[in-house]
Amino acid sequence: MKKFANLRSYMIVATATGLFVGVLVYFGTRFEDTAIAWGLGAFILALVTIATLDLSYKPDDSDPNLPKLR
Repeated sequence: MKKFANLRSYMIVATATGLFVGVLVYFGTRFEDTAIAWGLGAFILALVTIATLDLSYKPDDSDPNLPKLR
């Protein structure tokens, strides 16, 4: 279950981003199809961005009390 904890948080953040953009576009234009398209685009962009940033991060497993360089 711990393996999918990050996936759940990524989906929550991406969904919140998509809903926020969709609602913002809907109240700006009053076109449902445009708001849905922008919301889905924001969802996909947020999900890909978060996943890419997570893949680029490597946790440091070394002991903090030992020097890194010798």
